[in-house]
Amino acid sequence: MLSAYETAHLTASRPPAITRGPVSEEALDQLFREARTHTAWLPQPVPAELLREAYELARLGPTSANASPARFVFLTTPEAKERLKPALGPGNVGKTMAAPVTVIVAWDTEFHEHLPRLFPQVDMRSYFVGNQKLADETAFRNSSLQAAYFILAARALGLDCGPMSGFDVGKLNAEFFPDGKWKVNMLCNLGYGDPEKLFPRNPRLGFEEAAVVL
Repeated sequence: MLSAYETAHLTASRPPAITRGPVSEEALDQLFREARTHTAWLPQPVPAELLREAYELARLGPTSANASPARFVFLTTPEAKERLKPALGPGNVGKTMAAPVTVIVAWDTEFHEHLPRLFPQVDMRSYFVGNQKLADETAFRNSSLQAAYFILAARALGLDCGPMSGFDVGKLNAEFFPDGKWKVNMLCNLGYGDPEKLFPRNPRLGFEEAAVVL
C-alpha cells in the first residue's frame, strides 16, 4: 500500500484531467444535422491539398490495434473516371462522372505487415499471418470505420460527400487492383454539392427503435 505521502505525490505529479465540452452547434450542423448525401455537383474543383488534409484527419480515428487497413484511391481526371465507369451500376454513372473527385476506399489484405511499426507494443502481426479469414474480416470492418472517418473529415473541411455502393466488385478490383493485394470496400464522390438538387431528407430510426440501454 502506498503511504499518504506517496499517494499525494503521485496525484500531484499527474497532469490534470482534461474535460472537453461539446463542439459548437455550427460544427454539429456541418457534420451531421445539415450534411446531406449529394448526387449533383457544382463545377468547382477540389484541390489535391484538401484531399491530403482530409486523409490526415481521417487517419487519426481509431482502428483495431491501430491496423489502419484502409487505402484511398482518388480519381480526379476524366481518364481515371472512365476506367471506373464500366464497374458502376446504371444509377451511379451520371453522378460519379460529374463529381470532381471519386474516392475508391479499399482495404489492404496485407495490412498486418505494417503492424510492427503501427502497434509496436505487442506482436499483433502474428495473429494474422496464416489466418487470412481473420485478416480479411478485420481489414474490411476497420476500413469501413476509416471510410466513415474520412466522410466526417471531408465534411469538416467544407466538402460534400456522396458515399455509394452499387458497383461491380469484380470489375473494379480487376481494373484497379489486379494483383489482388487491395480490395474495394466502397466508393465516395467528393466535391461541392448543388443544394438546389437535393431531395428531402428521408426519415431515420428513432432511439427507441434502434438502441437498447442495458
